[in-house]
Amino acid sequence: MSDNPAMIPKASLSWIRHELRNPLNLILGYSEMLQEEAEEEGLTGFLGDLQKIQMAGRTMLSLINEHLVIPADEIDGAAVPVKHESTPRKVMERHDLQPDHGSLLLVDDNEGNRDILSRQLEKQGYTVSTAEDGFKALEKIKGAPFDLVLLDIIMPGMDGYQVLEHLKEDRELRHIPVIMISALDELESVIRCIERGADDYLPKPFDPVLLRARIGASLEKKRLRDQEQLSHKALVETQNLLNRELSEAADYVRSLLPPMLTGDIETDWRFIPSTSLGGDAFGYHWLDSDHFVMYLLDVCGHGVGAALLSISVMNVLRSQSLPSCDFLDPAAVLGALNLAFQMEQQNNMYFTIWYGVYDRRERRLVYASGGHPPAVFIQGPDEKQAEAASLESTGSVIGWDTDNTFENRALEVQPFNRLLVFSDGTYELTREDGSMLTFEEYLRELSRPSEPGKNDLDRVVEYAVAVNGSAAFADDFSLFQVKFR
Repeated sequence: MSDNPAMIPKASLSWIRHELRNPLNLILGYSEMLQEEAEEEGLTGFLGDLQKIQMAGRTMLSLINEHLVIPADEIDGAAVPVKHESTPRKVMERHDLQPDHGSLLLVDDNEGNRDILSRQLEKQGYTVSTAEDGFKALEKIKGAPFDLVLLDIIMPGMDGYQVLEHLKEDRELRHIPVIMISALDELESVIRCIERGADDYLPKPFDPVLLRARIGASLEKKRLRDQEQLSHKALVETQNLLNRELSEAADYVRSLLPPMLTGDIETDWRFIPSTSLGGDAFGYHWLDSDHFVMYLLDVCGHGVGAALLSISVMNVLRSQSLPSCDFLDPAAVLGALNLAFQMEQQNNMYFTIWYGVYDRRERRLVYASGGHPPAVFIQGPDEKQAEAASLESTGSVIGWDTDNTFENRALEVQPFNRLLVFSDGTYELTREDGSMLTFEEYLRELSRPSEPGKNDLDRVVEYAVAVNGSAAFADDFSLFQVKFR
Protein backbone atom coordinates (compact mmCIF):
# COMPACT_ATOMS: atom_id res chain seq x y z
CA MET A 1 0.00 0.00 0.00
CA SER A 2 1.31 3.50 -0.86
CA ASP A 3 2.66 5.75 1.87
CA ASN A 4 0.93 8.68 0.19
CA PRO A 5 -2.63 9.00 1.57
CA ALA A 6 -3.76 10.45 -1.73
CA MET A 7 -2.78 7.17 -3.44
CA ILE A 8 -4.61 4.92 -0.98
CA PRO A 9 -7.99 3.65 -2.26
CA LYS A 10 -10.95 5.48 -0.82
CA ALA A 11 -12.39 2.39 0.91
CA SER A 12 -9.06 1.53 2.49
CA LEU A 13 -8.47 5.09 3.67
CA SER A 14 -11.91 5.23 5.28
CA TRP A 15 -11.27 1.90 7.00
CA ILE A 16 -7.85 3.05 8.31
CA ARG A 17 -9.30 6.27 9.66
CA HIS A 18 -12.14 4.35 11.29
CA GLU A 19 -9.78 1.82 12.92
CA LEU A 20 -7.46 4.54 14.25
CA ARG A 21 -10.20 6.73 15.64
CA ASN A 22 -11.99 3.94 17.52
CA PRO A 23 -9.19 3.41 20.10
CA LEU A 24 -8.69 7.18 20.36
CA ASN A 25 -12.37 7.44 21.19
CA LEU A 26 -11.80 5.06 24.12
CA ILE A 27 -8.76 7.03 25.32
CA LEU A 28 -10.58 10.34 25.18
CA GLY A 29 -13.76 8.94 26.67
CA TYR A 30 -12.16 7.15 29.62
CA SER A 31 -9.78 10.05 30.37
CA GLU A 32 -12.73 12.44 30.50
CA MET A 33 -14.72 10.12 32.73
CA LEU A 34 -11.75 9.76 35.04
CA GLN A 35 -11.39 13.52 35.22
CA GLU A 36 -15.04 13.83 36.24
CA GLU A 37 -14.64 11.16 38.93
CA ALA A 38 -11.39 12.75 40.19
CA GLU A 39 -13.09 16.11 40.53
CA GLU A 40 -16.07 14.57 42.30
CA GLU A 41 -13.81 12.70 44.76
CA GLY A 42 -11.44 15.64 45.29
CA LEU A 43 -8.46 13.76 43.81
CA THR A 44 -7.05 16.81 42.11
CA GLY A 45 -3.52 15.34 42.00
CA PHE A 46 -4.53 13.10 39.12
CA LEU A 47 -6.06 15.84 36.99
CA GLY A 48 -2.80 17.02 35.43
CA ASP A 49 -1.81 13.60 34.10
CA LEU A 50 -5.31 12.88 32.89
CA GLN A 51 -5.37 16.18 31.05
CA LYS A 52 -2.03 15.34 29.40
CA ILE A 53 -3.45 12.00 28.22
CA GLN A 54 -6.48 13.71 26.86
CA MET A 55 -4.39 16.38 25.11
CA ALA A 56 -2.19 13.71 23.52
CA GLY A 57 -5.26 11.87 22.29
CA ARG A 58 -6.73 15.01 20.77
CA THR A 59 -3.39 15.81 19.12
CA MET A 60 -3.29 12.34 17.57
CA LEU A 61 -6.88 12.76 16.41
CA SER A 62 -6.01 16.09 14.79
CA LEU A 63 -3.12 14.43 12.90
CA ILE A 64 -5.44 11.70 11.63
CA ASN A 65 -7.98 14.27 10.49
CA GLU A 66 -5.27 16.33 8.83
CA HIS A 67 -3.36 13.62 6.98
CA LEU A 68 -5.92 10.89 6.30
CA VAL A 69 -8.39 12.92 4.27
CA ILE A 70 -9.48 11.95 0.76
CA PRO A 71 -9.01 14.95 -1.60
CA ALA A 72 -12.33 16.56 -2.38
CA ASP A 73 -11.75 16.41 -6.14
CA GLU A 74 -11.32 12.62 -6.07
CA ILE A 75 -14.57 11.66 -4.29
CA ASP A 76 -18.27 12.37 -4.77
CA GLY A 77 -18.62 13.93 -1.32
CA ALA A 78 -16.06 16.10 0.40
CA ALA A 79 -14.71 15.07 3.77
CA VAL A 80 -16.17 16.83 6.75
CA PRO A 81 -13.45 17.59 9.27
CA VAL A 82 -14.46 17.31 12.91
CA LYS A 83 -13.26 20.08 15.15
CA HIS A 84 -11.59 18.93 18.34
CA GLU A 85 -10.20 21.04 21.12
CA SER A 86 -6.40 21.28 21.35
CA THR A 87 -6.58 21.92 25.07
CA PRO A 88 -8.46 19.94 27.70
CA ARG A 89 -12.09 20.97 27.87
CA LYS A 90 -13.38 21.99 31.25
CA VAL A 91 -15.50 19.15 32.59
CA MET A 92 -19.18 20.05 33.03
CA GLU A 93 -20.38 20.36 36.57
CA ARG A 94 -22.66 17.37 37.06
CA HIS A 95 -24.77 19.08 39.68
CA ASP A 96 -25.72 21.78 37.13
CA LEU A 97 -27.39 19.18 34.88
CA GLN A 98 -30.94 18.01 35.37
CA PRO A 99 -31.36 14.27 34.79
CA ASP A 100 -32.98 13.24 31.51
CA HIS A 101 -35.35 10.36 30.98
CA GLY A 102 -35.76 7.85 28.24
CA SER A 103 -34.96 4.29 27.27
CA LEU A 104 -32.04 4.10 24.83
CA LEU A 105 -30.53 1.24 22.85
CA LEU A 106 -26.82 1.53 22.07
CA VAL A 107 -25.64 -0.61 19.17
CA ASP A 108 -21.86 -0.90 18.71
CA ASP A 109 -19.58 -3.88 18.05
CA ASN A 110 -16.80 -2.35 20.18
CA GLU A 111 -17.20 -3.28 23.84
CA GLY A 112 -15.18 -0.27 25.02
CA ASN A 113 -17.36 2.14 23.06
CA ARG A 114 -20.49 0.56 24.52
CA ASP A 115 -19.08 0.83 28.04
CA ILE A 116 -18.01 4.48 27.77
CA LEU A 117 -21.18 5.70 26.11
CA SER A 118 -23.45 3.68 28.41
CA ARG A 119 -21.81 5.14 31.51
CA GLN A 120 -22.05 8.67 30.13
CA LEU A 121 -25.71 8.30 29.25
CA GLU A 122 -26.65 6.63 32.53
CA LYS A 123 -25.08 9.57 34.39
CA GLN A 124 -27.44 11.81 32.45
CA GLY A 125 -30.45 9.85 33.70
CA TYR A 126 -31.13 7.58 30.71
CA THR A 127 -31.89 3.88 30.87
CA VAL A 128 -29.43 2.22 28.50
CA SER A 129 -29.48 -1.20 26.88
CA THR A 130 -26.76 -2.42 24.52
CA ALA A 131 -26.37 -4.71 21.53
CA GLU A 132 -23.10 -5.78 19.92
CA ASP A 133 -24.40 -6.33 16.38
CA GLY A 134 -27.29 -5.55 14.05
CA PHE A 135 -29.10 -8.85 14.48
CA LYS A 136 -29.28 -8.58 18.27
CA ALA A 137 -30.27 -4.93 17.95
CA LEU A 138 -33.34 -5.78 15.85
CA GLU A 139 -34.21 -8.62 18.24
CA LYS A 140 -34.11 -6.24 21.23
CA ILE A 141 -36.03 -3.49 19.45
CA LYS A 142 -38.84 -5.90 18.56
CA GLY A 143 -38.95 -7.24 22.11
CA ALA A 144 -39.00 -4.02 24.13
CA PRO A 145 -40.00 -0.36 23.63
CA PHE A 146 -37.15 2.11 23.11
CA ASP A 147 -37.32 5.88 22.86
CA LEU A 148 -34.16 6.18 20.75
CA VAL A 149 -31.49 4.05 19.07
CA LEU A 150 -27.82 5.02 18.90
CA LEU A 151 -26.56 2.99 15.97
CA ASP A 152 -22.96 2.42 14.89
CA ILE A 153 -22.43 2.21 11.15
CA ILE A 154 -19.44 -0.10 10.78
CA MET A 155 -20.30 -3.50 12.26
CA PRO A 156 -19.67 -7.07 11.10
CA GLY A 157 -22.59 -9.14 9.74
CA MET A 158 -25.36 -6.57 9.55
CA ASP A 159 -24.05 -3.00 9.49
CA GLY A 160 -25.82 0.13 10.67
CA TYR A 161 -27.17 1.01 7.23
CA GLN A 162 -28.97 -2.35 7.02
CA VAL A 163 -30.38 -2.05 10.54
CA LEU A 164 -31.63 1.45 9.71
CA GLU A 165 -33.35 0.15 6.56
CA HIS A 166 -35.06 -2.66 8.53
CA LEU A 167 -36.36 -0.15 11.10
CA LYS A 168 -37.71 2.35 8.60
CA GLU A 169 -39.43 -0.36 6.53
CA ASP A 170 -41.30 -1.67 9.60
CA ARG A 171 -44.57 0.20 10.22
CA GLU A 172 -44.40 -0.61 13.92
CA LEU A 173 -40.79 0.55 14.39
CA ARG A 174 -40.27 3.36 11.91
CA HIS A 175 -41.29 6.01 14.44
CA ILE A 176 -38.29 5.26 16.72
CA PRO A 177 -35.66 8.01 16.23
CA VAL A 178 -32.21 6.81 15.19
CA ILE A 179 -28.93 8.65 15.66
CA MET A 180 -26.11 7.15 13.62
CA ILE A 181 -22.65 7.08 15.26
CA SER A 182 -19.39 6.30 13.56
CA ALA A 183 -15.72 7.14 13.30
CA LEU A 184 -16.49 7.85 9.64
CA ASP A 185 -17.07 11.53 9.11
CA GLU A 186 -17.46 11.79 5.34
CA LEU A 187 -20.33 13.82 3.95
CA GLU A 188 -21.50 10.97 1.72
CA SER A 189 -21.86 8.76 4.80
CA VAL A 190 -23.94 11.42 6.55
CA ILE A 191 -26.14 11.90 3.47
CA ARG A 192 -26.61 8.15 3.09
CA CYS A 193 -27.86 7.88 6.68
CA ILE A 194 -30.22 10.86 6.46
CA GLU A 195 -31.64 9.65 3.15
CA ARG A 196 -32.44 6.30 4.74
CA GLY A 197 -34.37 7.93 7.57
CA ALA A 198 -31.82 8.63 10.33
CA ASP A 199 -32.77 11.54 12.58
CA ASP A 200 -29.19 12.66 13.21
CA TYR A 201 -25.53 11.74 12.88
CA LEU A 202 -22.71 11.92 15.43
CA PRO A 203 -19.01 11.33 14.72
CA LYS A 204 -16.65 9.59 17.12
CA PRO A 205 -15.13 10.61 19.47
CA PHE A 206 -18.21 12.12 21.07
CA ASP A 207 -18.41 15.62 22.41
CA PRO A 208 -20.52 15.09 25.57
CA VAL A 209 -22.32 18.43 25.23
CA LEU A 210 -23.15 17.79 21.55
CA LEU A 211 -24.13 14.19 22.32
CA ARG A 212 -26.55 15.23 25.00
CA ALA A 213 -27.99 18.03 22.86
CA ARG A 214 -28.59 15.72 19.88
CA ILE A 215 -30.18 13.02 22.04
CA GLY A 216 -32.34 15.56 23.83
CA ALA A 217 -33.52 17.09 20.55
CA SER A 218 -34.36 13.67 19.06
CA LEU A 219 -36.24 12.59 22.19
CA GLU A 220 -38.17 15.84 22.27
CA LYS A 221 -39.23 15.34 18.65
CA LYS A 222 -40.32 11.80 19.52
CA ARG A 223 -42.29 13.03 22.53
CA LEU A 224 -44.06 15.60 20.36
CA ARG A 225 -44.69 12.97 17.68
CA ASP A 226 -46.01 10.49 20.28
CA GLN A 227 -48.25 13.18 21.74
CA GLU A 228 -49.50 14.05 18.28
CA GLN A 229 -50.25 10.39 17.59
CA LEU A 230 -52.08 10.06 20.92
CA SER A 231 -54.06 13.22 20.16
CA HIS A 232 -54.83 11.94 16.67
CA LYS A 233 -55.90 8.57 18.05
CA ALA A 234 -58.14 10.25 20.63
CA LEU A 235 -59.58 12.49 17.92
CA VAL A 236 -60.27 9.50 15.65
CA GLU A 237 -61.92 7.60 18.51
CA THR A 238 -64.03 10.63 19.39
CA GLN A 239 -64.98 11.11 15.74
CA ASN A 240 -65.89 7.44 15.39
CA LEU A 241 -68.03 7.65 18.52
CA LEU A 242 -69.71 10.79 17.23
CA ASN A 243 -70.31 9.17 13.84
CA ARG A 244 -71.87 6.14 15.52
CA GLU A 245 -74.11 8.37 17.60
CA LEU A 246 -75.04 10.47 14.57
CA SER A 247 -75.78 7.31 12.63
CA GLU A 248 -78.04 6.08 15.41
CA ALA A 249 -79.76 9.47 15.51
CA ALA A 250 -80.16 9.42 11.72
CA ASP A 251 -81.70 5.94 11.95
CA TYR A 252 -84.10 7.27 14.58
CA VAL A 253 -85.09 10.22 12.37
CA ARG A 254 -85.67 7.89 9.43
CA SER A 255 -87.75 5.58 11.65
CA LEU A 256 -90.13 8.50 12.26
CA LEU A 257 -90.80 8.96 8.57
CA PRO A 258 -94.19 7.60 7.46
CA PRO A 259 -94.76 4.26 5.72
CA MET A 260 -95.72 4.07 2.05
CA LEU A 261 -99.51 3.86 1.63
CA THR A 262 -101.64 2.23 -1.04
CA GLY A 263 -105.37 2.32 -1.70
CA ASP A 264 -107.53 5.45 -2.04
CA ILE A 265 -104.44 7.40 -1.02
CA GLU A 266 -101.13 6.25 -2.51
CA THR A 267 -97.90 7.77 -1.18
CA ASP A 268 -94.22 7.67 -2.00
CA TRP A 269 -91.24 9.71 -0.76
CA ARG A 270 -87.49 10.30 -1.06
CA PHE A 271 -85.31 11.64 1.76
CA ILE A 272 -81.60 12.42 1.22
CA PRO A 273 -80.08 14.44 4.10
CA SER A 274 -77.07 16.58 3.18
CA THR A 275 -75.34 15.52 6.43
CA SER A 276 -75.81 12.64 8.87
CA LEU A 277 -78.63 14.64 10.40
CA GLY A 278 -80.73 17.00 8.35
CA GLY A 279 -83.19 19.72 9.24
CA ASP A 280 -86.05 18.38 7.11
CA ALA A 281 -88.93 16.26 8.37
CA PHE A 282 -92.26 15.22 6.90
CA GLY A 283 -95.22 13.04 7.64
CA TYR A 284 -98.81 12.19 6.81
CA HIS A 285 -101.55 10.24 8.58
CA TRP A 286 -105.32 9.92 8.90
CA LEU A 287 -106.78 12.29 11.49
CA ASP A 288 -110.00 10.33 11.30
CA SER A 289 -111.67 8.06 8.74
CA ASP A 290 -112.28 10.94 6.31
CA HIS A 291 -109.43 13.41 6.82
CA PHE A 292 -105.85 12.86 5.71
CA VAL A 293 -103.19 15.33 6.94
CA MET A 294 -99.84 15.99 5.18
CA TYR A 295 -96.92 18.23 6.19
CA LEU A 296 -93.28 18.92 5.40
CA LEU A 297 -91.03 21.26 7.38
CA ASP A 298 -87.51 22.57 6.82
CA VAL A 299 -85.47 23.93 9.73
CA CYS A 300 -82.77 26.48 8.96
CA GLY A 301 -79.30 24.99 8.99
CA HIS A 302 -78.20 21.39 9.35
CA GLY A 303 -76.84 19.03 11.97
CA VAL A 304 -77.94 18.03 15.44
CA GLY A 305 -79.68 21.27 16.44
CA ALA A 306 -81.77 21.44 13.28
CA ALA A 307 -82.64 17.74 13.51
CA LEU A 308 -83.76 18.06 17.14
CA LEU A 309 -86.07 20.95 16.32
CA SER A 310 -87.57 19.20 13.27
CA ILE A 311 -88.20 16.04 15.31
CA SER A 312 -89.82 18.07 18.08
CA VAL A 313 -92.20 19.75 15.63
CA MET A 314 -92.99 16.50 13.86
CA ASN A 315 -93.78 14.76 17.17
CA VAL A 316 -96.12 17.62 18.10
CA LEU A 317 -97.96 17.19 14.80
CA ARG A 318 -98.12 13.42 15.07
CA SER A 319 -99.42 13.49 18.64
CA GLN A 320 -101.69 16.52 18.04
CA SER A 321 -100.35 18.05 21.22
CA LEU A 322 -100.79 21.74 20.41
CA PRO A 323 -103.28 23.07 22.98
CA SER A 324 -106.69 24.24 21.76
CA CYS A 325 -105.75 23.69 18.13
CA ASP A 326 -107.98 22.35 15.39
CA PHE A 327 -105.71 20.10 13.32
CA LEU A 328 -108.28 20.12 10.50
CA ASP A 329 -107.50 23.84 10.06
CA PRO A 330 -104.03 24.31 8.45
CA ALA A 331 -103.84 28.08 9.16
CA ALA A 332 -104.68 27.49 12.82
CA VAL A 333 -102.02 24.78 13.08
CA LEU A 334 -99.34 27.08 11.64
CA GLY A 335 -100.39 29.90 13.96
CA ALA A 336 -100.12 27.62 16.98
CA LEU A 337 -96.70 26.34 15.86
CA ASN A 338 -95.52 29.92 15.39
CA LEU A 339 -96.36 30.76 19.00
CA ALA A 340 -95.01 27.49 20.42
CA PHE A 341 -91.66 27.60 18.60
CA GLN A 342 -90.46 31.19 18.73
CA MET A 343 -86.84 31.33 17.52
CA GLU A 344 -85.61 33.14 20.67
CA GLN A 345 -86.49 29.99 22.58
CA GLN A 346 -85.03 27.64 19.91
CA ASN A 347 -81.43 28.82 19.77
CA ASN A 348 -82.42 31.36 17.08
CA MET A 349 -83.58 28.62 14.73
CA TYR A 350 -86.75 28.90 12.68
CA PHE A 351 -88.43 26.73 10.08
CA THR A 352 -90.72 26.74 7.07
CA ILE A 353 -93.65 24.38 6.71
CA TRP A 354 -96.36 23.28 4.27
CA TYR A 355 -99.47 21.74 5.87
CA GLY A 356 -102.54 20.33 4.12
CA VAL A 357 -105.68 18.37 4.96
CA TYR A 358 -107.57 16.26 2.40
CA ASP A 359 -111.28 15.59 2.93
CA ARG A 360 -112.05 12.27 1.28
CA ARG A 361 -115.83 12.67 1.27
CA GLU A 362 -115.78 16.11 -0.38
CA ARG A 363 -112.60 15.43 -2.38
CA ARG A 364 -111.27 18.77 -1.22
CA LEU A 365 -107.71 19.78 -0.21
CA VAL A 366 -107.19 22.68 2.23
CA TYR A 367 -103.64 23.91 2.75
CA ALA A 368 -101.48 26.69 4.24
CA SER A 369 -97.79 27.55 4.12
CA GLY A 370 -95.36 29.26 6.44
CA GLY A 371 -92.55 30.55 4.23
CA HIS A 372 -92.30 27.20 2.47
CA PRO A 373 -91.87 26.55 -1.27
CA PRO A 374 -95.25 26.05 -2.97
CA ALA A 375 -96.43 22.49 -3.41
CA VAL A 376 -97.15 21.29 -6.94
CA PHE A 377 -100.53 19.87 -7.92
CA ILE A 378 -100.62 17.69 -11.03
CA GLN A 379 -104.15 17.51 -12.52
CA GLY A 380 -105.78 16.28 -15.72
CA PRO A 381 -108.21 13.71 -17.06
CA ASP A 382 -105.57 10.99 -16.77
CA GLU A 383 -101.86 10.52 -16.01
CA LYS A 384 -100.88 10.99 -19.67
CA GLN A 385 -102.51 14.42 -20.05
CA ALA A 386 -101.42 16.28 -16.95
CA GLU A 387 -101.12 19.96 -16.09
CA ALA A 388 -99.09 21.34 -13.19
CA ALA A 389 -100.20 24.10 -10.83
CA SER A 390 -98.02 25.78 -8.22
CA LEU A 391 -99.97 26.02 -4.95
CA GLU A 392 -98.92 29.48 -3.79
CA SER A 393 -99.78 30.58 -0.26
CA THR A 394 -98.96 33.54 1.97
CA GLY A 395 -97.40 33.28 5.39
CA SER A 396 -93.98 33.96 6.87
CA VAL A 397 -91.50 31.51 8.41
CA ILE A 398 -92.42 29.91 11.71
CA GLY A 399 -90.88 31.42 14.83
CA TRP A 400 -89.90 34.77 13.32
CA ASP A 401 -92.70 36.99 14.64
CA THR A 402 -95.54 36.33 17.04
CA ASP A 403 -97.80 38.51 14.89
CA ASN A 404 -97.47 36.24 11.83
CA THR A 405 -100.78 35.42 10.18
CA PHE A 406 -101.58 32.50 7.89
CA GLU A 407 -104.42 31.79 5.45
CA ASN A 408 -106.07 28.70 4.12
CA ARG A 409 -106.52 27.94 0.47
CA ALA A 410 -108.48 25.09 -1.08
CA LEU A 411 -108.90 23.16 -4.32
CA GLU A 412 -110.95 20.29 -5.65
CA VAL A 413 -109.27 16.92 -6.18
CA GLN A 414 -110.11 14.58 -9.04
CA PRO A 415 -109.09 10.96 -9.60
CA PHE A 416 -105.52 10.56 -10.89
CA ASN A 417 -104.48 13.94 -9.46
CA ARG A 418 -101.09 14.06 -7.77
CA LEU A 419 -99.66 16.30 -5.05
CA LEU A 420 -95.90 16.86 -4.68
CA VAL A 421 -94.56 18.52 -1.52
CA PHE A 422 -90.83 19.20 -1.21
CA SER A 423 -88.08 21.23 0.43
CA ASP A 424 -86.06 23.90 -1.41
CA GLY A 425 -83.06 21.53 -1.40
CA THR A 426 -84.69 19.55 -4.22
CA TYR A 427 -84.46 22.39 -6.75
CA GLU A 428 -81.99 25.02 -5.47
CA LEU A 429 -79.19 23.35 -7.39
CA THR A 430 -76.13 24.75 -9.14
CA ARG A 431 -74.91 23.35 -12.43
CA GLU A 432 -71.25 22.86 -13.25
CA ASP A 433 -71.29 26.07 -15.30
CA GLY A 434 -72.45 28.02 -12.24
CA SER A 435 -76.04 28.57 -13.39
CA MET A 436 -78.91 27.82 -11.01
CA LEU A 437 -81.84 25.56 -11.78
CA THR A 438 -84.96 27.70 -11.91
CA PHE A 439 -88.22 26.79 -10.22
CA GLU A 440 -89.93 26.85 -13.65
CA GLU A 441 -87.49 24.23 -14.97
CA TYR A 442 -88.11 22.10 -11.88
CA LEU A 443 -91.87 22.51 -12.28
CA ARG A 444 -91.68 21.25 -15.88
CA GLU A 445 -89.76 18.18 -14.74
CA LEU A 446 -92.32 17.43 -12.00
CA SER A 447 -95.21 17.77 -14.44
CA ARG A 448 -93.83 15.31 -16.98
CA PRO A 449 -96.24 12.40 -17.52
CA SER A 450 -95.47 9.19 -15.72
CA GLU A 451 -93.44 6.72 -17.73
CA PRO A 452 -94.35 3.01 -17.85
CA GLY A 453 -92.06 1.03 -15.58
CA LYS A 454 -90.45 4.21 -14.26
CA ASN A 455 -90.99 5.50 -10.72
CA ASP A 456 -91.95 9.18 -10.71
CA LEU A 457 -89.77 10.13 -7.73
CA ASP A 458 -86.77 8.12 -8.92
CA ARG A 459 -86.95 10.10 -12.14
CA VAL A 460 -86.96 13.39 -10.17
CA VAL A 461 -83.96 12.32 -8.10
CA GLU A 462 -82.06 11.31 -11.24
CA TYR A 463 -82.84 14.70 -12.76
CA ALA A 464 -81.60 16.53 -9.65
CA VAL A 465 -78.39 14.48 -9.55
CA ALA A 466 -77.75 15.25 -13.23
CA VAL A 467 -78.23 18.98 -12.65
CA ASN A 468 -76.17 18.97 -9.45
CA GLY A 469 -73.40 16.86 -10.99
CA SER A 470 -73.31 14.73 -7.85
CA ALA A 471 -75.53 12.64 -5.58
CA ALA A 472 -74.23 14.67 -2.61
CA PHE A 473 -76.59 17.63 -2.26
CA ALA A 474 -75.69 20.87 -0.49
CA ASP A 475 -79.06 20.93 1.27
CA ASP A 476 -81.46 18.27 2.50
CA PHE A 477 -83.44 16.65 -0.33
CA SER A 478 -86.98 15.89 0.86
CA LEU A 479 -89.89 15.07 -1.42
CA PHE A 480 -93.16 13.20 -1.01
CA GLN A 481 -95.97 12.48 -3.44
CA VAL A 482 -99.64 11.75 -2.81
CA LYS A 483 -101.76 10.14 -5.53
CA PHE A 484 -105.54 10.47 -5.16
CA ARG A 485 -107.66 7.60 -6.53
